[in-house]
Amino acid sequence: MLAIIPARGGSKGLPGKNIKLLAGKPLLAYTIEAALKAKDITRVIISTDSDEIAKIAIKYGAECPFLRPSELSTDSARSVDVYKHAMNWLQINKDDVVDSVVILQPTSPLRTNLDIDKAISIFYEKNADSVVSYCQEHHPIKWHKYITPDGKFENIFEESINNRQLERPSFFPNGAIYIFKRTLIETEKYYTAKSYAYIMDRRNSIDIDTLDDFEYVEFLLNRNTINYSDEEDPD
Repeated sequence: MLAIIPARGGSKGLPGKNIKLLAGKPLLAYTIEAALKAKDITRVIISTDSDEIAKIAIKYGAECPFLRPSELSTDSARSVDVYKHAMNWLQINKDDVVDSVVILQPTSPLRTNLDIDKAISIFYEKNADSVVSYCQEHHPIKWHKYITPDGKFENIFEESINNRQLERPSFFPNGAIYIFKRTLIETEKYYTAKSYAYIMDRRNSIDIDTLDDFEYVEFLLNRNTINYSDEEDPD
């Protein structure tokens, strides 16, 4: 299966985050290394608009057969168009028809090759249209509220005052793993009745958006609390 790692050069929340050194390695390197260790991934491609990112990605073992067009590298560019561009480019320029793809965002450095392998196994076993990684939410979704500009509460759901233990657990997408059939991507959808979740550990689900996120992950790595061995199962 083809793995695509989308990594554009621009980042307003944390400038240069995709290649910012995290515990001595570029952030991007963690995702490339996990993808290369995954048993069912046969090819790892970086989709970027940046020559610098491309060079670093190649150094760590990824391929960069093209640079992403500028119109697909803006804040408003849709992720689905980035995926379609990569698959179409391979078909047109390399006669390589991609039937399914795993998307691995570089902002999830604690996602392991074991996570990727398990998600791909679900994809094949279920003959799924998509598999998306999720993480369990600590607090019931019914506790969420809108807050008005003047600070008042506004209900999203019917109000509930049950203790957390009495509410059905809810889950949120953690951004670490997306696996799609090409036919689903071409319809510009991520979910169908044949979509399934891969549930990830909350610790491995950290998605780096801010400097605080980055420093927390670096703290975990420096404390050696994350096991990246492909010989042991973290579960």
